[in-house]
Amino acid sequence: MTHSTPPDAEARQALRRAMLARRAALPPDEAARLGDAAQNALLASPAWQAARQVLLYVAVRNETATARLLEAAWADGKQVLLPRCVTSAPASSASGSTSSPAPSASGSTSSPAANCDNEMCLAPCACAADLTPGRYGIAEPDPTRCPAIDMDAAPAFAPGLAVIPGVAFDRQGNRLGHGAGYYDRFLAHPAMARTALVGLAYAFQIVPALPVAPWDRPVHALCTEEGLTWL
Repeated sequence: MTHSTPPDAEARQALRRAMLARRAALPPDEAARLGDAAQNALLASPAWQAARQVLLYVAVRNETATARLLEAAWADGKQVLLPRCVTSAPASSASGSTSSPAPSASGSTSSPAANCDNEMCLAPCACAADLTPGRYGIAEPDPTRCPAIDMDAAPAFAPGLAVIPGVAFDRQGNRLGHGAGYYDRFLAHPAMARTALVGLAYAFQIVPALPVAPWDRPVHALCTEEGLTWL
């Protein structure tokens, strides 16, 4: 999708603040209920069931939960890829978030972490024990146990499904993130053109239209507590 009009940065930031505040205000039991319903909708889909390699994220700060997806993927023998932020800048847990597998024994092709500087690497993660707190306090694949996968190395990298977090989505699949650009840069990689992208969110995070940028890549489906919808 090509957009000739530059994004309205002020409108994006205002919506980002409003959505983050609303998400933060969700009571824990309500967030759990909505998250379970959204995950159940995705787990029941043929796209999930057919995928042998899936890209997921670890939910933080009241993001739509993914714990059931992770456990189901591991139990079903899927290879789980999780994000790891690699940057030369000093870490700060107070910053915004990105969300994020078998260790090297899985046979995946790995690339040096230095190749992912200021980017979002993906690493195969075989179980919860492979996770460690990362740059923003988010659980990420432990770099000592989970080497980054080489996205240019097919068939080692060929996720059938990618579950993408967002602050908001619109009904055309456009996504509003936290503003750091990690997912924007990652989704622009040519290897991701073969992957079905599913935006996972609460229903209130879906808006009629977002101000978009030329580099934004829409998702192919939206999954909320109301169900999974392919666009």
